[in-house]
Amino acid sequence: MKRLQGKSVLITGASRGLGRQLAVDFARAGAARLVLVARGRDDLQETQRLVHGAAPDSRVRLIVADLARREDVERVAAVTLAECEGRLDVLVNNASALGPAPMPFLLDYPADQFRHVLAVNLEAPFVLIQRLLPALVEARGCVLNVTSDAGVVGYPGWGAYGISKFGIEGLSQTWAAELAGSGVRLNWIDPGSMNTAMHRAAEPDEDPSQWADPARVTGLFVFLAGDEARHIHGRRFRAQDDPWPEAALASPAVSEG
Repeated sequence: MKRLQGKSVLITGASRGLGRQLAVDFARAGAARLVLVARGRDDLQETQRLVHGAAPDSRVRLIVADLARREDVERVAAVTLAECEGRLDVLVNNASALGPAPMPFLLDYPADQFRHVLAVNLEAPFVLIQRLLPALVEARGCVLNVTSDAGVVGYPGWGAYGISKFGIEGLSQTWAAELAGSGVRLNWIDPGSMNTAMHRAAEPDEDPSQWADPARVTGLFVFLAGDEARHIHGRRFRAQDDPWPEAALASPAVSEG
């Protein structure tokens, strides 16, 4: 049996990079309904083409939305609830805005760009979890938030992006504590350095061939979204470093109830 057989999944930031690979690999794992969100229609349609190539029976709903806009976040939640008929198995908060590139020090950081990054990277995940929680409770589903080592150490020049990931770390810990016993599990994953357009923009002088292909890290997401991991809640994972599923199975941090 495939790990995600019959499940309904919402993935934000699904048009490129990690989000696109997650959509393809979730479909391969048996997800029946995929709601895919991003700003670019053409790139989203390419993701849809790849999903159908990998799993022709998967039902795909595309939502073109800018998660910096509160009305778009509310629309994503409403469309998802309708598409999944009030029962959502998996929410992946993957969408991220980098901010200006090359990234300036905070002294020179434009305030409007700072607000934009936090709206996409921190406020949107908060609102989506809040609005979709009844559907997640109905399905005894899970939330997977994408974090970063830039949310653990304050690197010079990573500005609003890093600060937003510090926020995701706290948001995830607080939601996990408050969801204990609800039947909904929440974990957060640091995928590590990946060869994506965002990372190339963030560090244009580095050699992207040294970074992982997103396909290397998606297996952990699939595992955590599946029923084998239903007891794992309130954990932070490093996708390229943590041994799984052995470590995940051995030491859950917060009781799901």
